[in-house]
Amino acid sequence: MTTAYATDGAAPALVRDCTPADLDVVHALHVDAVLHSTAIWQDVPHPRAWFDGWLAERQGDGWPVLVAEVDGRVAGYATYSQWRPHPGYRHTVEHSVYVVEDLRGRGVASTLMAALVARARNEDRHVMVAGICSTNTGSIALHERLGFATVAVVPEVGRKFDRWLDLTLMRLQLD
Repeated sequence: MTTAYATDGAAPALVRDCTPADLDVVHALHVDAVLHSTAIWQDVPHPRAWFDGWLAERQGDGWPVLVAEVDGRVAGYATYSQWRPHPGYRHTVEHSVYVVEDLRGRGVASTLMAALVARARNEDRHVMVAGICSTNTGSIALHERLGFATVAVVPEVGRKFDRWLDLTLMRLQLD
């Protein structure tokens, strides 16, 4: 899949399926999120080699991993997979979206999410879920702009950087 989307105030981003050549950027985004944010509630980043298997498994299972390019540079990625492992949840997906720091706030995340939501709708998914650290007001605002609604805030279910974290659950009905 290769689709061009306009971004808000940035050069147009090209959204396409991730390839192994993109994984250095995906890994760098993961490392940054683990070490410097509460976007991923993990204390130690996965090594770069882990992502080779991750991408192969995602694609082998039919889950999308999309990247956005701005001016020929990988600017971010987005993916989704089944929200919970039981068959009753097979129509609900949970997603992630990450953008390189110097391109945040320029519409790349919105562009990736538009492509990801379109993919989910084309696959007849019913609901897309976002689990966001409640202090991440930028991500919550992004999701609200995209039509996601907050359905719950679960207090103190995670811990990172020596503090308890609340989880905001948001959902978008796709059909």
